[in-house]
Amino acid sequence: MSPAERANRNRRSSRRRGTSAKKAAQGGAPGAPGPRLRTVRETSAGGLVVDGLGGPPDKLCAALIGRTDRRGRLLWSLPKGHIERGETAEMTAMREVHEETGVRSTVLAELGSIDYWFVTEGRRVHKTVHHYLLRYLGGELSDADVEVTEVAWVPLRELRSRLAYADERKLADVADQLIAEMHPESRPRTDEPGAHLG
Repeated sequence: MSPAERANRNRRSSRRRGTSAKKAAQGGAPGAPGPRLRTVRETSAGGLVVDGLGGPPDKLCAALIGRTDRRGRLLWSLPKGHIERGETAEMTAMREVHEETGVRSTVLAELGSIDYWFVTEGRRVHKTVHHYLLRYLGGELSDADVEVTEVAWVPLRELRSRLAYADERKLADVADQLIAEMHPESRPRTDEPGAHLG
């Protein structure tokens, strides 16, 4: 199970069980005192790389990565990874997109940040991921990264149905707005069927 899946499950559990989930995340059974887990913070960056900007809206597509979860399901998400020493978040986003998809890109704008909690290897992790809208510059898709099962160009209008995580689907909405502002020619006509980009 990916960190994002664990985070979503933990959020749902905490709403259902209240403080019991908090105690469990801290390492104790519900209602019983237990050892507190060490809390660590992690920061990553990545984003939505789009090809076809400035062209017709039906030609816009985004590069996504697919990872197989423990149940064997292929879950599609945005490429992302840890910020290395000496890197800015923007530099990391471009590097991670290249490493995980094989394509080169450049940052156009911020999409927003997602933060979540998960427990792994005896630690409670608070993770923040900074996301950017990126323009495709070149290169061929490749799933050579060992953490990636598949990569694909997905039409922007299908993005919401492909992305596995609700937080990333919200970022896709932000990307739609930014693309419409930066490239009005890529905005679909409102009288067309499926006129929105998702």
